[in-house]
Amino acid sequence: MAELELKNLYDDFRDGDTIKAYAKVIAEDAKKLKKPINIMEVCGGHTHTIMKFGLPQLLPENVNFIHGPGCPVCIMPKERIDHAYVLSMQPNVILVTLGDMIKVPGSNGSLQDARAKGADVRFVYSPMECIKIAEENPDKKVIFFAIGFETTTPMTAVLIDQVIKQDIKNIFFHINHVTVPEVMVELIDSRDEHVDSYNNQIDAFLGPSHVSVIAGSKIYDHFPKEYGRPVVVTGFEPVDAMEGISMIVKQFIEERCELEVQYKRVVNHDGNLKAQELIEHYFEKMSLFRWRGLGNVPDSGLKLRDAYAAYDAEILYKDVLPIAEIEDHKLCICGDILRGMAKPQECTIFGTACKPTSPIGSCMVSSEGACAAYYKYGNLI
Repeated sequence: MAELELKNLYDDFRDGDTIKAYAKVIAEDAKKLKKPINIMEVCGGHTHTIMKFGLPQLLPENVNFIHGPGCPVCIMPKERIDHAYVLSMQPNVILVTLGDMIKVPGSNGSLQDARAKGADVRFVYSPMECIKIAEENPDKKVIFFAIGFETTTPMTAVLIDQVIKQDIKNIFFHINHVTVPEVMVELIDSRDEHVDSYNNQIDAFLGPSHVSVIAGSKIYDHFPKEYGRPVVVTGFEPVDAMEGISMIVKQFIEERCELEVQYKRVVNHDGNLKAQELIEHYFEKMSLFRWRGLGNVPDSGLKLRDAYAAYDAEILYKDVLPIAEIEDHKLCICGDILRGMAKPQECTIFGTACKPTSPIGSCMVSSEGACAAYYKYGNLI
């Protein structure tokens, strides 16, 4: 019996013949569309797949992509990056976060810069590593700078649960978890004071699949019903993406507007109820969370409940943490890109002043951002 390798699990979902077959189906169906349609892939994982495998080149001209908020790193405003930087520079503090955060620049620099200046900054694959770090450094405060959509929020909740149960006194939390449905509403119907008006360009959504593993597809129920936008929860491999696009196109030619799940091998309607219970137990909604490139989005962020304020680093260090909002460069057009009003190449600083090695706007901050994906896979390097 041949040994199973990781590539055996994804080969079929990257099969060129299957991708081309879906392209033919989509092209035939698209001839029946009454007007062009713009599909937003909300998650940067989809953006990366779409650009890496050249999916736009396989689609007819009347089926277009709008690139969504990207990843939790991309949407983090500079002032919260500054929080991480300031916390890391405090005496007797070990700042712990996920590796994607290392190069993200705030107004003072990145966490990589802070570490070069002597700060004890550590990057982990699992939040649970904080427990070992805290045990090995009983005289230090270990602050976990938590980021992520619904996908990673349960891991932070589990860590909090274990910190309380084990009565660990030197682990604290800076919470930056955000939720997807609220920003999708924002992108359809902005209520932010920084946006005067715009003509929304989004006709349908590819729903993030890993978010739905936790939260269930139910979080998108209201988009077809209340906003007239179909949602297809789609996996991150190229065959998944092409099937999801095909499902959306069929909805338009059949004059349907529904929530469908392409990623049925993992996603169900209700999601992971145990994970949802943990999240609900430890977290509550913030009235506003500022998304980099988009502005303030109501009810889109999470914070620790008041009962767990003793573990909240934002409260413990409130006297040293900056509170002023920091805007991106005036030439940055990430907000327009995220709303489908512009493409990355239309930005005057794209690929020049703004590159993955020196990101200025939110869409260039991580490899899953729209501008970073265009830069890497758009024959610009």
